[in-house]
Amino acid sequence: MKEQLSPQYNPKEVEDKIYQLWEESSFFNPDKLPSRHKKPFCIIMPPTNANGNLHAGHALVMTIEDIMTRYKRMQGFKALWLPGLDHAGFETQVVYEKQLEKEGRSRFKMTPEELYKEIWDFTEENKKNIKNQVKKMGASCDWSREKFTLDKDIIKTIYSTFEKLQKDGLVYKGKKIINWCPKHQTSLSDLETKDEEKNDKFYYLKYGPFTIATARPETKFGDKYVVIHPKDKRYKDYKEGQKINLEWINGPITATIIKDEAIDMDFGTGAMTITPWHDAVDFEIAERHNLEKEQVIDFYGRLLPIAGEFTGMKILEARPKIIEKLQAKGLVEKIEENYNHIVKKCYKCNTLIEPQIKEQWFLKMKPLAEPAIKSIKKGDIKFIPAHYKKIALHWLNNIIDWNISRQIAWGIPIPGDKENQVFDTWFSSGQWPYAVLGFPNSKDSKSFYPTDVMETGGDLIFFWVSRMIMFSLYTTKKIPFKNVYMHGLVLDAKGQKMSKSKGNVINPLDLIEKFGTDALRMALVVGNTPGTSLPLDENKIRGYRNFATKIWNASRFVMMNLADYKPGKITLTAKDKKIINQFEKQAKEITKLMDDFKFYVAAEKAYHYFWHIFCDKIIEESKIKLESKKDRKSAQYMLLKILSGSLKLLHPFMPFITEEIYQKLPLKNKKQCIMIEEWPN
Repeated sequence: MKEQLSPQYNPKEVEDKIYQLWEESSFFNPDKLPSRHKKPFCIIMPPTNANGNLHAGHALVMTIEDIMTRYKRMQGFKALWLPGLDHAGFETQVVYEKQLEKEGRSRFKMTPEELYKEIWDFTEENKKNIKNQVKKMGASCDWSREKFTLDKDIIKTIYSTFEKLQKDGLVYKGKKIINWCPKHQTSLSDLETKDEEKNDKFYYLKYGPFTIATARPETKFGDKYVVIHPKDKRYKDYKEGQKINLEWINGPITATIIKDEAIDMDFGTGAMTITPWHDAVDFEIAERHNLEKEQVIDFYGRLLPIAGEFTGMKILEARPKIIEKLQAKGLVEKIEENYNHIVKKCYKCNTLIEPQIKEQWFLKMKPLAEPAIKSIKKGDIKFIPAHYKKIALHWLNNIIDWNISRQIAWGIPIPGDKENQVFDTWFSSGQWPYAVLGFPNSKDSKSFYPTDVMETGGDLIFFWVSRMIMFSLYTTKKIPFKNVYMHGLVLDAKGQKMSKSKGNVINPLDLIEKFGTDALRMALVVGNTPGTSLPLDENKIRGYRNFATKIWNASRFVMMNLADYKPGKITLTAKDKKIINQFEKQAKEITKLMDDFKFYVAAEKAYHYFWHIFCDKIIEESKIKLESKKDRKSAQYMLLKILSGSLKLLHPFMPFITEEIYQKLPLKNKKQCIMIEEWPN
C-alpha cells in the first residue's frame, strides 16, 4: 500500500519536522551535497542585528535569499548561504540603554566594562532567539559556518585592514568638526543623521555696522569674525583683516573682517558671523583663514562660561532669553516668524545634532572610492534594479572623509586609542563578505569569493553596499559580489511604514502561527518588484494559505489514484504528451525568470499554472481517463510527472509543503529530499 497524505494540511505539524529532516540531511552545507553539485554559488546573509526579534523586513530577506539558494542548489550548484549576526554597535547600545531606562538605571553610572558585559549577555540571548526565528522562515543556510561580527577571526581581519589603512596613510586622527549626539554622548557619521525640515524664528541682529541673520543666536557668544564675499559691492569699503569695535550680547567686543567666496550673497544680508566650533561651513572658513575656534556649547548641549549669565542653560531654554537681552540693547532689527530650514537629528533618538570639534579617527574616502567608481562604471557589479547604480555612483563621486570612531562601550576597540573608542559598526560590517569567508588563505575564500549575490534593503546602498565594494577592492583587489539585489520596505496593509510608535509592526512569527510559513513566503514575494515597497496584508497571506490547501488536495487526489501504478514501459496518449510538453515550456519560462531575478513573476506563474491549469483543467479532464483501462496508465504517469515537476518549481517559494508531499510520492530514483532534486528544464 502506497503512503497517502492525511485529509488536511497542517503546517504546525509539518514545518518543524521537515526542518529537522533538512538539518539531518546536511545538505545546507555545500561540502555535503551530492557529487553533481560542483560549481560554487554563494550568498552571504546580511548579518541581522543581535538586539531584538526578526521583523517583517527580515522575513523578506530570508525569503528572497532562500529562494535564490534553493533554486541554485536544485540546478546542481554547490550552494552556500552563510548566516551571520551583527553586534550592531551604536544601534544595539541604544536598544540596551532603553532597557536600562525602564529599570531606572543609566549607562553613565556603569563602567564601560560592566556595560559591555551586560550587552554581551543580552546579544547572546538574542542570537539564540533569532536563529530559531530564521529557521522558522525555512532558511536553508549553513549553520556550521555561522559568524558573528565579534568573533575573534573577524576582529583579526578588521584589525589587519586597519593596520593596512594606517600604513597606506589613509587613516588619520584629527580635531575636526563632527556630528555629536548630546543624548547618547557619541559622534555619528553623516549617514547616521537624518535631515528634517524645521520651522523656526529667524533673527536679524545688529552687529556693529552690519546686520547678520541667524536661527541660532545661542552660538553667537564666540562670534568675533564677520565674513563677507570679496565681490559683494555693498561691503567694498571693508578690508580683509580690518578690526571693528561693537557692543554685543554680554558687552563690547572687537571683531575682524574676513572675505571668503563660500558666502552666499543672496542669503540674509550677505554678511555673517561665524561659529567655527558649531557649524561645518564656518569650520571650513576658519580652517582656510587660520582663525581661532571657541567652544560655546558643551557636549551635553548646555552653554559654557563664555555665555556669562546664560552659563549652564540648555540651548532651547536660553534662546528666547538671549533675544530678550539683545532687544533690551536695541540690537534686534527684526524677527521673521516662519523660517523653514533643514536641521540634523540623531537617526535613533531624534535629538538635535550639535556639531562639535573633537579629536576623532577619520578614514580618507576618495582613494577608496576611486577604484569602486571604476569597477561599477565598467559593469563588474550588476545592480537590481538598475537605477541603484546611478545612486551609488553619485554618492561615491561626492564622498567625504568618514569619522570611524564612536564613544560607546559596545563594539570593536580601536587599537592604540587611549580614549577607549570603538569602530563605527559599518567599519566592521563593511568588510563582512571577505571576513566571513576567511580571505585570503581559506578553502572557502578560494571557492566562494567573490560571492554571487548581495541581497539587502535599498536604504543600505550607502551605509553598507558601497562600503563593502570599497573595502573589498582595497583589501582583496576583487569585487565582493557580482550582483546586488535591493528589496524595498515591507509596509503595513495601508501602505504605511511599520513602527513601534504607530503600533503597526507585524511579527512574522504570529503570521506563521496563523497561516504557515509557505503562505507568508508567497505573500512576501509575489508582486514584490525589487527596490519598491510592499504592503503586507493578511488577506493576501490567507489567499496563499488557501493555495497550500489546493496543492495538498490536488496531491492527495493524484496519490489516491496511484495505488495500482507501476512505473515501467508506458505508452503515452497524444493528449498526455502534449500536456507534458506544455509543462516543460512553462518550466523553461519560469527558469528564465529565476535567472533574471524576477522571482516575483516566477512565483506567480508557478502558482497560476498549478491552480488554473493543473488543478482546474488537467486533473478535471484526467478523471475520465483514469476510469479508462486503455488510458489509465498514461494518465497516472502524466499526473505524477506534472505533480512532481510542479512541486519542484514551487519548492524554492514554498519549501515545507513541497518537501512533505515529495517525501510520500511513489517516484523512481527518488532523492533524499526535494531540496536536492534536479530543477525541471
